Amino acid sequence: MRPLEESEIQQVFEKLFKFVGKNLKNIVDRADQPHCFRLHKKRVYYVREDIMKRATNISRDQLVSLGVCVGKFTHSDKFRLMIGALELLAAHAKHKMWVKPTSEMSFLYGNHLLKSGLGRITENTPANQGVVIFSMSDVPLGFGVAAKSTQDCRKLDPSAIVAFHQADVGEYLRAEDDMVQGKKE
Repeated sequence: MRPLEESEIQQVFEKLFKFVGKNLKNIVDRADQPHCFRLHKKRVYYVREDIMKRATNISRDQLVSLGVCVGKFTHSDKFRLMIGALELLAAHAKHKMWVKPTSEMSFLYGNHLLKSGLGRITENTPANQGVVIFSMSDVPLGFGVAAKSTQDCRKLDPSAIVAFHQADVGEYLRAEDDMVQGKKE
């Protein structure tokens, strides 16, 4: 477990900024309890500083996880947000989309969000901007990238894609074998 280098911090903040905008300051400078980002085995964790200080007593081989895993660096050293970041993104999201109950399962199976399944969208959402996807009862389901702006969404036919899928809470079930130690056959 180590602090992120300058280039790593830049990649992480750029990706988070795409979803939360200026609210990134609220994530970095928390008034209630200070938090920090740490790198462990190519994964980036968002952890309280007091817990991070206690974890320094644990060897790197024995440390499995620490705090909330917000993303990972790929083999080509690109940063990718993971579903663990959903809680942070949902609390500070700048642009949101709500899914109709009939399309929730489709999104949770990893499909893109279609116009026919779009319940609501925040005003002035630009195209290619990060959006957090909610159910109509305001439960965060996942996140993705807006395929079209708010104005363009109104004119689309029902089968057009309005948001590209990046991650959803259904990943916990689909990737269960990868997440649970000793579960692989």
